This record gives sequence, structure tokens and C-alpha cells, in this order.
Amino acid sequence: MSADTSRPGRDHPGEQAAADPIRLIAVRDTALSVDEVFAAVGDAAAGGTALFVGTVRSHDGGADVDGLGYSAHPSAEAEIRRIAEKVVAEYPVRALAAVHRVGELAIGDLAVVVAVSCPHRGEAFEACRMLIDDLKHQVPIWKHQTFSDGAEEWVGV
Repeated sequence: MSADTSRPGRDHPGEQAAADPIRLIAVRDTALSVDEVFAAVGDAAAGGTALFVGTVRSHDGGADVDGLGYSAHPSAEAEIRRIAEKVVAEYPVRALAAVHRVGELAIGDLAVVVAVSCPHRGEAFEACRMLIDDLKHQVPIWKHQTFSDGAEEWVGV
């Protein structure tokens, strides 16, 4: 999506992407913070900020999940940055942040937090959706689930 130049004021610098909007990209083995990600995308020219938080749920495919672990390829952080750069090229992003957790996680733990701020809410929603969807489909991060019945499953491998 390109900026809508048909509306008056769309040529204002605040309506455009920031010069360096990628503020935080990380793959971590420590707890994630929604506050940290939200603070990273703060921008006075942003009229909309969209934030997505992915948590470990207690079930998958009709089975109870006891916990899971995430593993990442060493290139995972660079791949997140590549996706972030695609989002920035597509939308007028003022600021963007994405962090993903690796290691053993419990039910309710934060697995991924992404946020995008843009001049308007629609752009922020669309950019955030592209960011999380592409991250989940393209970044080499794999999930190993342990089910209550003792079964195990690798997802994304």
C-alpha cells in the first residue's frame, strides 16, 4: 500500500515513513515485555499503533498442551529484519518492533510481540498484520509442543 496522496496534507513529513523506523528486532531466551515493544514504537507523528502479542495456549488441534519450546536458526533475527524492511517498504511506518522468544515456555507465556506505528490506524493494522504473518511463515523458528497425553509435535520444521 502506498500513501494516499489524494487527501490534503498527505505530503506532510509526518505522513511519510520515518527515516529509520526499525527500532527493535530480537530473538531472546528471556521473558518478553509488551511495555518494551510498545515504548520502542512510540512516535509523535503516529496516529495509530497496532500491537500483536502471541501467547502459549493450553490446547492445539483438539489436544491439551502442557508446554512448548521454541528453537531458532542463527539467521532468525536477520530474517525478522528482512521482513521488517519489506513492511517498511510497503507502508508509511513511523516505527516498528518485533521480538520472539526461544527456549522452554509455559502456558500463558509471551512467545512473540510485534508492533507498528503509522500515521493512521488502518496502515498500522495492515502493517502489523503483514509483519506477524510473514514472521510466522518465513522466519526459521520451530515450535516443539508437549501434550498432556505424552505425545509431542514439532511445528514449522
